[in-house]
Amino acid sequence: MDILLQVAIILACLFYGARKGGVALGLLGGIGIVIMTFGFQLAPGKPPVDVMLTIIAVVAASATLQASGGLDVLLQLAEKVLRRNPKYISVLAPFVTCLLTVLCGTGHVVYTMLPIIYDVAIKNDIRPERPMAASSVASQMGIMASPVSVAVVSLVAFLAKAPAGGPAIDFVTLLSISIPATLAGVLAIGMFSWFRGKDLDRDQDFQQRIADPDTRNFVYGDSATLLGKALSASQWTAMWIFIGAIAVVALLGAFPSLRPLVAGKPLSMVLTIQMFMLLAGAAIIVFTKTDPMAIGKNEVFRAGMIAVVAVFGIAWMADTVFEAHLPALKTALTDLVKAHPWTYAIALLLVSKLVNSQAAAISAMVPVGLAIGVPPGYIVAFGAAAYGYYILPTYPSDLAAIQFDRSGTTHIGKYVVNHSFILPGLIGVATSCVTGYLLSSARGLL
Repeated sequence: MDILLQVAIILACLFYGARKGGVALGLLGGIGIVIMTFGFQLAPGKPPVDVMLTIIAVVAASATLQASGGLDVLLQLAEKVLRRNPKYISVLAPFVTCLLTVLCGTGHVVYTMLPIIYDVAIKNDIRPERPMAASSVASQMGIMASPVSVAVVSLVAFLAKAPAGGPAIDFVTLLSISIPATLAGVLAIGMFSWFRGKDLDRDQDFQQRIADPDTRNFVYGDSATLLGKALSASQWTAMWIFIGAIAVVALLGAFPSLRPLVAGKPLSMVLTIQMFMLLAGAAIIVFTKTDPMAIGKNEVFRAGMIAVVAVFGIAWMADTVFEAHLPALKTALTDLVKAHPWTYAIALLLVSKLVNSQAAAISAMVPVGLAIGVPPGYIVAFGAAAYGYYILPTYPSDLAAIQFDRSGTTHIGKYVVNHSFILPGLIGVATSCVTGYLLSSARGLL
């Protein structure tokens, strides 16, 4: 059948693009769309323009925060919490990295925290693997709880176009489920990590390693800290502007009556997010000494623009194929999904691993799920399943955690899949999905 061949082409583009990394994931979608249009004579689908514009606005604001130095304020506050409570770092560290992601909209903020987490753990004789692996996983889980993450704003945009008839799921409803579901998953990770692995004084491999004085000095090393770094008034101003913009967006989402009426209806949250994120970035530039030229050069901006290209290519390619075969897909899959809604979560998890991006997985799978009849409530309930790239230890935050852990306890096993992140990932995502399902059910969304 043509559809099987077309799906195979989509998967090939996703797999090859993910292996190449960077913007290749989105660009490979161009190969797919050309083959579908010129080879199979399918009508081109619709690129997710609203999603892409929202991503650009959010990323611009977040990158401006980083360029202003406002991000250092959040990181310094986070370090103070960890150093005051070193015994509880296995539970606290994942919550700290998750919260930073929620506030900033990207898991890339974890890189600065990892050496600090390692330092606190090793200086208190706590197995570094416990907080390090948990913190890396939790930083990615926080994406689905962030009102300014690419994944959440993409999901909001797609749900806004969901077929009418079922319960309306707006911005606030989505977050009222995804935030507690995420926190439940992070708590489960922390509790598991508290007891995982051997204590350092009972780990023979570790003790043999530090028997050498040079290795011991390397493992324990000098303290990594941000506490001595002086923060300027402009950095604090930038941080408060960004946090204030997030608070206003949440307020406008909670109270639609505060939004102006457009064609008799409150202004959409997609446009509201875009407006206030652009406003936040502009206000930071106006009221601080931020160099606009530095905004486009930092990690947040680079990662965000890669996400735009990925969403563009992947979503356009997938929409072209699935829109052409929508009647047949509805007939074949609707009954299956209604009888076993968890199959959507499994599909989302696997696609996420292929594309190494929650936003890209949502852009590829949510429109398809809505089109074949997956109730929006299930899509919200299983949102955590968009994080599946912990399955193999290839994501940058996982690799960074391994590199920063000089003790060697955070590792990749002999069989690759038996690595430090697989169990925290499985436990966290499964707990979040179950919690999301229960919350969605209690809210009458299922």
